[in-house]
Amino acid sequence: MNTSEMQMMKDMTNYFVGEKQESVLFMLAALMAMGLAVWMWTNGHRLRFMALPLVVVALMQLVVGVTIFARTDAQVAKLSTQLTSSPIEFKQSETERMQRVMANFKLYKTVELVLLVVGACLIAFLSKWDAATGIGIGLVVQAGFTLALDLFAEARGDAYLRALAGVAA
Repeated sequence: MNTSEMQMMKDMTNYFVGEKQESVLFMLAALMAMGLAVWMWTNGHRLRFMALPLVVVALMQLVVGVTIFARTDAQVAKLSTQLTSSPIEFKQSETERMQRVMANFKLYKTVELVLLVVGACLIAFLSKWDAATGIGIGLVVQAGFTLALDLFAEARGDAYLRALAGVAA
């Protein structure tokens, strides 16, 4: 393995370690949100409708977190083998995959920002209704948290994509 491939292996490992760590955060946040939702709903809290967006987004977070956590080690092993055996194919296929991943972040951020605005509007303009306020708070909390993690993931992905561009073809 040459110096360029060793650096790429390091960059790839750093990227996927970050992805796996963030997947754990997604799973923990999802479990905490579901626990809070159950507590609020069963105790008849006046903002118990906050449980709805908490649970809906938590289910998505849980699926994403479990999926990324479960597939990462095998994905790294496959890519490591491909990098050493066929660096040109590795660069091409991984660059294409990462370009799709990065393009998807635009959609994710748009959805998260819309949910943040909807949540803020519910809080600001319908604060007399506990259900609207609860749903608004739930949306703001979940969309804000998910957006923050996606911004970190996007930055990690951008760094990885730049590293891929440096792989000798």
